Amino acid sequence: MKSALTIFMLVAVSVLAGCGGPVREKELFTVNFQKGQTLRYKFASSRNVEINWGQVKGGSKRGKDKVDKSRESMDMIVAYTPIEVGPYGAFTTIKATCESVKIRRSKGPKQDAVKSLAGKSFTFTVDATGKIEDYSQLDELIKETGKKAFKTGTKKRRIKDPDMIADFISSQWFLWDPIRSIEKPKEGVLVDQSWKSQLSVPTPMVTRKARDVTYTLSEIRETEKGRLAVIKSSYSPSKSAPRSWPKPYVGSFRMKGTFGFLKGYKTVDLQGQGEELFNIDTGQTERHNQQYEIKLKASLPLPLPGALPLITIKQKLTMQLLKGR
Repeated sequence: MKSALTIFMLVAVSVLAGCGGPVREKELFTVNFQKGQTLRYKFASSRNVEINWGQVKGGSKRGKDKVDKSRESMDMIVAYTPIEVGPYGAFTTIKATCESVKIRRSKGPKQDAVKSLAGKSFTFTVDATGKIEDYSQLDELIKETGKKAFKTGTKKRRIKDPDMIADFISSQWFLWDPIRSIEKPKEGVLVDQSWKSQLSVPTPMVTRKARDVTYTLSEIRETEKGRLAVIKSSYSPSKSAPRSWPKPYVGSFRMKGTFGFLKGYKTVDLQGQGEELFNIDTGQTERHNQQYEIKLKASLPLPLPGALPLITIKQKLTMQLLKGR
């Protein structure tokens, strides 16, 4: 038997495309949870980083740029359990538990502050449009994790180890963004209709970058599990990141490694695309993937002949609803 929310989700608003034209249907998107039903998602974030130093003195071969390459990734499983479901799904209180976290790096320390999130939980309230009403516990957890990124026993200057906290933020702060960013959710969305939003740009250095997003409802697929909305996305650089986004670190500090040496990161370009599959009938995201490339210029604290640091980051972010939930 379908819940009242599910029935509400199946309502389509019909419009005429011109006098006597074909009938088109607007789809209503709502996020749905059932009390006692735990949903588990696997989040993965990976990036390849290249630092092109230019023809810096001391390079391996004359006439060729010196390039440093590295890779890091995060795999995390988070379980979402509804604690309280409001009437018609208006507001749902969710307990999110990080069941496992794995970090891999080709260079640098194997330890990461994000690993401390394993077993940690936070609660939040989400409405039927996917808008999260209360970020307070998530924000506190992010700040708590940020404190663990600093080396202990340093008296003169605080030194921060590399971490993937920005990737954790990207996975949790922007849940259901394609749904919650719809301008007029009560009116529904037509196939080929587009709308705008902003997403974060996780990076290995300490910097606040954002990307402008254009979502487009590409098609509706009929499947045995329900109707899947295929939402395409494209990315471009944002001028600035909203101040309301979380800040995991406070005070002055220096980052360990190369990215503590460089400074003044400026975005040269950012391009990419993604896809989300949202089950209209169940009100749940089935999966999403986002891929983009960002180029950054950096400066040095002291001039170095021939050194013109250009950083290229190829980033991939995925979310997958696990079976057997």
